[in-house]
Amino acid sequence: MIPAFINWSSGKDACFALWTLRQQGIYDIRYLFTTLNAGFQRVSMHGVREALLDEQARQLGIPLKKAYLQEHASMEDYNQLMQQQLEGMLQEEIRHAVFGDIFLEDLRQYRETQLSKIGMQGVFPIWKQNSRQLLQEIIAAGFKAIVVCANARYLDASFAGRIIDDQFLADLPPNVDPCGENGEFHTFVYDGPLFKAPVAFTPGETIARSYISDEEKAVNWDNQFYFKELLPLV
Repeated sequence: MIPAFINWSSGKDACFALWTLRQQGIYDIRYLFTTLNAGFQRVSMHGVREALLDEQARQLGIPLKKAYLQEHASMEDYNQLMQQQLEGMLQEEIRHAVFGDIFLEDLRQYRETQLSKIGMQGVFPIWKQNSRQLLQEIIAAGFKAIVVCANARYLDASFAGRIIDDQFLADLPPNVDPCGENGEFHTFVYDGPLFKAPVAFTPGETIARSYISDEEKAVNWDNQFYFKELLPLV
């Protein structure tokens, strides 16, 4: 099998990409790789606590590699951090990076360009799948996920903390991609066919956060999000 690592957000798309590869039996996933906020020690954008990420990896039985990104880091800082991490993977003869991307062409191009600079290749197991059908497959396969972040531009606060199921799919507004591929929402997977046991947690409060640094961003950027706090029980 071909050694690889998967870029791990802790969410449903990455998890289903891993599941898809397991069915194919071509790649040997050596690591889950996650970027965390260094100051808060939470998964970037998802807001999931590091302790829950650790437990998730333990239940999946795959070693977890972490990179810590400083608050307000620039794109240059991010690229430098990623290059360091990828070079470490290369030293272990890992030359393939797996992503759970679905249809964002510019994002895939960016990833492939960065990987090619150091001689790595991207693997996209769920690329170009229909988002609605994909979410239905995720649910039917038995994966259990909860919304940990909802983008206020698309969804109200009630969606933070929702379980991903058929009713969730039915309740999504028509302008929201069923998998949240445009950043409408993010999830945490806590159980499913890849897990030895469910990740134990209790839902906490819903927190609204705004990220506005200047007037231009306030107008043009997605800058307000609802986060559902998940509290570890282990």
